[in-house]
Amino acid sequence: MVKEHWSGGEYHFKMKMPDHSPIRQPDVTVDVPLHVERSSPVPVAQQVGTQLQAAILKGQLRPGARLPSTRTLARVLGISRGAVLTAYDDLLAAGYLTGRVGAGTYVSPEVRLTPPVPSDASLREDQPRWLRGSFVTPDVAPSATEMNVIDFRVGQPAVAPLSDAAWKRAWRRVAEDTLPGTYAEAAGDPELRAEVAAYLRRSRGVVCRADDVVVTSGAIQGLHLVARAVLAPGDVAAFEEPGYRLARQVLRERGAQILPVPVDEDGLRVSELPLGEDAPFLVYTTPSHQFPLGSRLSLPRRHALLAWAREQDSLIVEDDYDGEFRYDAAPLPALASLDPNCVVYLGTFSKVLSPALRVGYIVGPPVLRERLIGLKTIADYHTSWPVQRALAFFLRSGDLERHLGRMRRVYARKRELLVRELAGVKSMARVGGLEAGFHIHLELDERLNAAAVADRAEKQGVRVSVLSPFYVSDVAPGGLLLGYGGLEPAQIVRGARVLVEVMRDLAAAS
Repeated sequence: MVKEHWSGGEYHFKMKMPDHSPIRQPDVTVDVPLHVERSSPVPVAQQVGTQLQAAILKGQLRPGARLPSTRTLARVLGISRGAVLTAYDDLLAAGYLTGRVGAGTYVSPEVRLTPPVPSDASLREDQPRWLRGSFVTPDVAPSATEMNVIDFRVGQPAVAPLSDAAWKRAWRRVAEDTLPGTYAEAAGDPELRAEVAAYLRRSRGVVCRADDVVVTSGAIQGLHLVARAVLAPGDVAAFEEPGYRLARQVLRERGAQILPVPVDEDGLRVSELPLGEDAPFLVYTTPSHQFPLGSRLSLPRRHALLAWAREQDSLIVEDDYDGEFRYDAAPLPALASLDPNCVVYLGTFSKVLSPALRVGYIVGPPVLRERLIGLKTIADYHTSWPVQRALAFFLRSGDLERHLGRMRRVYARKRELLVRELAGVKSMARVGGLEAGFHIHLELDERLNAAAVADRAEKQGVRVSVLSPFYVSDVAPGGLLLGYGGLEPAQIVRGARVLVEVMRDLAAAS
């Protein structure tokens, strides 16, 4: 099938592409523009032939694609059929086309495509003037060729225990609803916002209403919105040292000056926050499970941080990215539950369910809400409505909390296995961050170089993260991060044993 149309003095024809897949796929068409300059000294037939040849060599017209008939192409281009016949004959003779009696003219299957030539811009070593700002390389999932690697990837939850029956039940419920014919609310679907508010009251003690919740496309988008609503270029933002690199980059992209504030076993050192005119406008913290060290902000420091924020008229951003998972430790109140007027709370479903969902939420002071909704409208108008509805049902049915109960047991068992296997190097590596989440911090003594451990382990098929990139300072203590959430128990055991062997060998050689 060939469809054609005129656009801006050009002829476009769409051609059905051949499908050689054993599984039937929908028809795929390609849009190829042809333009004839009648005032050009180049003959019309040559113009048509040259443009078709270029489209074939670039891969716009794939081998086996059927071309329009000569009558059709002549009619829509407004040229003689003889000119089109000449163009086709030249391409047939050169081997670019092949004819099938009674079936039409096709791109030859023997054509070799021309590899794309790099543009001048890509060959330049210096960056163009318009490419401004810094860049952060985010952590990426292993490629298909790396699936045999045991990757202690930080932030990767286990998805397999998620009940297929519960998830399918949620989507069947969504399918019963009529798909809206208009844009959804920028603040989020009312049903999901109500369920999130109820869930936060039950699980985190955050007293809020549906109107207080703004649904986002992940927690990072939530931080983007808060940064744009609160910060002006040049404003100072306090940030945990070490801390979550991507969140720090979000604030930097807004033009904020980052003020690193040390953390210890009790979390952020509130006493080191400046006062008066030097006080930062915003403080970013992960109090439930400090990222990446894993400590929890103690209750006295929580009260001290809130008192500081009230006195300095500053905003606290509480990133509660995996606060649902804690072990052998009493729950600590969310900062937003203690004083909602100076705290904006960020939550996400990516860590508790699946990273593929990309749904998060913000609960902030009422004075901030309208700004966040306006910025959300500019960013992407609203998060996917069907996904929001599925999550609303998942929460309302109790399936989320049942899933969380299962996952606490799953992660506790994985944590136990990892700690047990690492006990063989406890004289040179101290395990931290055990109270919550699904990653640990391995603090190394002076006999071990973190980069050397990571490099040698990688060569043996085990991947870990080093701690130093999470610091702003160039001087960072040696340490490793091991995420165990997405690994199977057998992988945890094998990977930990490789690490233990590597650390013993390096310590013996030092």
